[in-house]
Amino acid sequence: MRFTSERHLDDGLLEREFRLGEVPGILWTPDCASAPAPLILLGHPGGLHQMYPRLVARARYGAVEGFAAATIELPGSGDRPRLADAEQARADLRRALKAGEPVDDDIVDRLVLPLVERAVPEWRAALDALLALPGIGGPVGYSGGVISIGVRLAVVEPRIRAALLFAGSVVPRAMFEQARQVTIPLQVLLQWDDEGNDRQVALDLFDAFGSAEKTLHANMGGHTGVPQFEGDDGNRFFARHLR
Repeated sequence: MRFTSERHLDDGLLEREFRLGEVPGILWTPDCASAPAPLILLGHPGGLHQMYPRLVARARYGAVEGFAAATIELPGSGDRPRLADAEQARADLRRALKAGEPVDDDIVDRLVLPLVERAVPEWRAALDALLALPGIGGPVGYSGGVISIGVRLAVVEPRIRAALLFAGSVVPRAMFEQARQVTIPLQVLLQWDDEGNDRQVALDLFDAFGSAEKTLHANMGGHTGVPQFEGDDGNRFFARHLR
C-alpha cells in the first residue's frame, strides 16, 4: 500500500488516498481516536470520484462513532481499464430495460459474477494492508456497494463481523446459495420504489440469508432516496457488533 495524498477535513477526519498495486482507494480515520479504530469497508457500484460525495458522507457518519472507513475502486470502473465482457453485458442490460423486456439470467451472470471474482480478492488484499496500519484495528464491518460482492465477502472473509447491505443491484441465481452460508449479523436496506431493482428478488435474497440476526429496512422512494436517518441506524448497527 502506497499513500499518494493526505488532508485533514474540517470535521476532524484525516483523509488519505492510496494505491494498492494498481487499485486506487481512500482511507478516512478520526483525528481524535485514542485507540485503534474499528474499520468499516465502504462498498459502492463503481466510479470512485463520482461516488466520492456519498462515500465521504458515509465516512463522516461512521467517524462520529469512532470508526475508520476505507474504500477501493472496482475492477473496470473509474480510471481502471475497462472489462470488455462486462461492458457488453451492461449494454445488453440497458437495452433490455429500455425495451421493457425481462433481464435474463445470462446477462446478469455475465455482468456480476466476473466482477465478484475480481473484486473480492482485491477487497481482501486491501483489508490485509489496512489492518497492518497503526491506528486501525478490528473487528471489521462491510457497508453498501454491489450486494453480490457483499454476500461473497460475508462468506469468505472471517474478519468481517457484520454487514450493512444495499439491495439495489441485479443478483445472479448462484448468489442465493452463497447467501444461505452467510451467518454474520446483517442489516439490509431496500428502496421500495427502486426503478432499477427487482423488489421480489431483493426480498427473496433477504429470505435466503442464513444469519440468525438479520433486519430489513424498507423505505419508500427510488434508488437514491435513502432517508438520512438510515445513517444513524447504520451507526447503531455497527456499534452493537464492532464494539
